[in-house]
Order: sequence, then C-alpha cells, then structure tokens
Amino acid sequence: MGELAGVKNEEVQKTQVDPETAERFIAEKRIGERIKRLRLKKSMGLVELGKHTGLSASFLSQLETGRVVPTLRNLARVAMVFSKDLSYFFETEPQSIFRIHRRKDRVRLPQTGVEPPTYFFESLGYMVPDRYMDPYFAEFVPLTREMAPKAHMHAGFEFLYVLEGELELQHGDQKCTLEGGDAVYFDASTAHSYQCAGKMPAGAIIVTMHQPLQGQPAPLRGVSAGLAAKVESQLPKARPGTPDSIAGPVGS
Repeated sequence: MGELAGVKNEEVQKTQVDPETAERFIAEKRIGERIKRLRLKKSMGLVELGKHTGLSASFLSQLETGRVVPTLRNLARVAMVFSKDLSYFFETEPQSIFRIHRRKDRVRLPQTGVEPPTYFFESLGYMVPDRYMDPYFAEFVPLTREMAPKAHMHAGFEFLYVLEGELELQHGDQKCTLEGGDAVYFDASTAHSYQCAGKMPAGAIIVTMHQPLQGQPAPLRGVSAGLAAKVESQLPKARPGTPDSIAGPVGS
C-alpha cells in the first residue's frame, strides 16, 4: 500500500506545474519591461499612468520592476491606455489579424503635455499588435484664451480626414483650414499642429505611420529658422533608450 501511494504521489507531482517553472515563464515575457518602455515612449510618469489605469503609482513601479505579477484585468487596463492588445505582452510573432474595435470599448484620452488639452483622441487600432499604422478618432475642442496648439513632429507620414467642423492645420510655414469632407496627406517629420477653427468641436480620423520611408526629407523641412528653433524648444526631449519620435496619435 505504501509503495502504491508513493507511485501515485509521484504521478501527481509529474502532472503539476512546478511553481518555479511558472515564475520563470512569466519572467521570460518581461512584462514589466514592456510596460516601462511603453510608458517612457509616451513620456508619461507613473502617477499619470496611474490616473488612466486606476492603479497606484507604487503598484505600477513594482509591476515594472517585476516584484509583482499583474492580473489579466490590470494588464488589460495598461494595454488599453497604450493602444495595445493583451497579446502584445506575450506574443513574439504577429498572427493573422482581424480585430473589431467597438465604440463602447474605446478609451477617450486627452492630449498629453498640454493643460487644458486642445483635443481628445481614441485609438481605433489598439487591439492590433505590432501594427504598421495607427488610426485614431480625434475631437478638437474650440479654443479658449488659455489654450494654445502645440507643434510636434514624428517620423513617417500622416493622413487626416475631417468628419465635421472646421480644423486649422499648420504644417511648417503652410497653414490651411479644413472642413467636413476635406482630407490631407503630409510628411509628419515637418513640425505641424492642429486647432479647432470654429465655435463647435471638429472631429477627424487620423492615420499615422511612424516608420520613415527611404528618402524621406529631413525633419523641419520647409520651416524657417526662427520657427524651427521655436518648435524644437517646445518639443519634449527624448529620454535615453527611447525613440526620438513623439508618442501618441497626433503628438500626444
């Protein structure tokens, strides 16, 4: 009987996952490091991330350093803030993609780095891992005296389609006003900014491609020296180990 019990215990142990193996599997995914990279790419602090996710800054710090393991619920909160799918934290190879983004599931975020914000945006592709373009819905609010547009630039190109309202676009030395049904395609490595040009909010679909194509002009092409200096002084500095591009749909 004793030998039989020993054999059964051994069989049970062989069918159970070793806790150390499970911990090693989680550690290999480097979830905390991925979250930190996303946060730094957005130039976002732990406190600000905490406001968007409902998680404390101290918990997020422990999460980034690997001292705690996130639940899927908490990981989903972080993923949605950075327009990522949960699979981003686990998959190494992109799978065949077909993702529907329901309006009720999207997160409305304000422009970062500007208070009060001049626009709000919602990612339309947050569930697609390793995507080559970023589509967004943006709502530009009428400006008040204390509000001002913030110029920005990033590698790649940008497409904007105005759904409703009036939107003023500044691209280098060029300025134009777009109305519902108007569209524009431009080099995003030249400093550009947007602002609502009417008394009612302006809505637009924006698609950005952050990877520059071969032969793309240098940043700030066509911008006067004075404007270039002014824009560069206002742009946030890239942190060590992070891309130089401005994170977010429209330089948020």
